[in-house]
Amino acid sequence: MKFKKSQTLQQIAKLIEVEFIGDENFEILGINEIHVVEKGDIVFVDHPKYYDKALNSAATTILINKKVDCPEGKALLISEDPFRDFNKITKHFNPFIASEESISKSAVIGEGTVIQPNVFIGNNVSIGKNCVIHPNVTIYDNAVIGNNVTIHANTVLGADAFYYKNRPEGFDKLISGGRVVIEDNVDLGASCTIDKGVTGDTRVGAGTKIDNQVHIGHDTQIGKKCLIASQTGIAGCVIIEDEVTIWGQVGTNSGITIGKGAIILGQTGVTKSVAGGKSYFGTPVSESREKLKEMAEIKRFLKERKNS
Repeated sequence: MKFKKSQTLQQIAKLIEVEFIGDENFEILGINEIHVVEKGDIVFVDHPKYYDKALNSAATTILINKKVDCPEGKALLISEDPFRDFNKITKHFNPFIASEESISKSAVIGEGTVIQPNVFIGNNVSIGKNCVIHPNVTIYDNAVIGNNVTIHANTVLGADAFYYKNRPEGFDKLISGGRVVIEDNVDLGASCTIDKGVTGDTRVGAGTKIDNQVHIGHDTQIGKKCLIASQTGIAGCVIIEDEVTIWGQVGTNSGITIGKGAIILGQTGVTKSVAGGKSYFGTPVSESREKLKEMAEIKRFLKERKNS
């Protein structure tokens, strides 16, 4: 999430009321999670296991809960609770603004696009040309939808990420400040849910077709010309490359990659990253031919034991 105007280290430290290490005029351009950080970003870290990863990442300001040596060319914000203060920054620069109408006056809707009754379109949404948005679709703030997109009834774009910190008093939510981006010529079936990114974008690539009742988690990147069948659940931060086919009732772990042209057969649990150009089946996932051979071998073994 980029700020509309660059900030200084001192300004951010004052906002969240923490000590800082570095030049008070050190430039800060935005905040991001570790997997999408860029130069100028703040990243937060609150566990020693991940200190080195954060300190050595592309982020140039690290919001951290311990005084450590500051890497050259970077700055530190020393916080008792980086998770809390990361949320404070998100709230300040991307506050929730309640809508006053079903279709926000700040929404931009392209020529030839049809909006059916009972659709909600939030603040600063952009919708391209020649789209069809069917009844009861909800499009949260800041979503971007390309040209020739069809979205069927009851689909929701831009709900919060499922991202919580377990505290003694209960679960504390990491506030989502990202977007959903739907590229050109995408079809979304009925009752799909696509969560916005925590700080970046959840993206569906051009030409991809998604069936009914599919869930896509925060910050997931889906490539071009993919097919995803009904009741599939894709976790957060998944990368699905171009021309992947995913059949019904597939589930994935977070943070994995499915390679270009892969085929995931129905009811598979994709527990790890898989290479492109192959077919996969089963839980835990394996190549479909190998899995079928294993199943045939087990069946043969059981038959032999029964007859022995």
